[in-house]
Amino acid sequence: MASYLVTGGAGFIGSHVVEALVARGERVRVVDNLSTGRSENLVHIDGVDLVIGDLADPAVANGAVEGVDYVVHLAALPSVPGSIKDPLAWNHANVTATLSLLVAAQRCAVKRFVFASSSSVYGNVATLPVTEDMLPEPISPYALQKLTGERYLRLFYDLHGLETVSVRYFNVFGPRQDPASAYSGVISLFARCLIEERAPTIHGDGEQTRDFTYVGNVVDGTLRACVAPGAAGQVCNVSCGGRVSLNALFRTMRAMTESRVEPEYTEPRVGDVRDSYADITRARELLGYEPAVFLEEGLETTIAWCRLRAS
Repeated sequence: MASYLVTGGAGFIGSHVVEALVARGERVRVVDNLSTGRSENLVHIDGVDLVIGDLADPAVANGAVEGVDYVVHLAALPSVPGSIKDPLAWNHANVTATLSLLVAAQRCAVKRFVFASSSSVYGNVATLPVTEDMLPEPISPYALQKLTGERYLRLFYDLHGLETVSVRYFNVFGPRQDPASAYSGVISLFARCLIEERAPTIHGDGEQTRDFTYVGNVVDGTLRACVAPGAAGQVCNVSCGGRVSLNALFRTMRAMTESRVEPEYTEPRVGDVRDSYADITRARELLGYEPAVFLEEGLETTIAWCRLRAS
């Protein structure tokens, strides 16, 4: 039995990671400031040690890491628009907290530190799919902060021998992604609107594409990154390795919900990338990762969860 720290473990992705670890019989500590996470996401999971605190505080970070084997660092403030509006607050949550946790992990000699990065680090690229050896071109503070986190991880690996892995997530969706949250993804927002027969908003022309990734795939890739031999010091894309436009996504979800609404289009959002599509060869080779749930199956599960939540 190993001991894991999952930061942001009361959040959407984090609670799924915690659930998977507990199901495997591991010991799990969660640290979350509950700014975007919800303690109710963990109530059905037995034996979780929940600490509420700000990881940018070295005392909180040191206490969180003490006695754990693996750190899974998911805690972050998401949202590209939010980071543009308030870059200082986003930097505190996404950079200062990450550095604080790395220092604590080095001091406590954890076995490995896995960081949830983002496809946003690539920016608007001319060539798709994106590979990890492409030069990142972040176009928002959020993307730059995630890239900074990756670079800090690599430095701690090179300078101190702390085993680190960064996994770049691509548009994660699934149950527990709260459509009422200001930071929610487009799939949960579409689902809520379609179930309630309200017109969702699409920013831009809707032809922008995304590599939507079901949360179960992300959990699998992340936990593989904790233990995979030869992965230390690396960055890996974790996604489904495909893409779909927002317009096509909307049409698919509308058919699944038997809705008749039409979307409303507005101006593109500043800082949003046009296309996102990952090459997952490195994750396959280094982590043994293979997506198990693809878009339509994931959409059906997510819509069913949203219906239950709305009832």
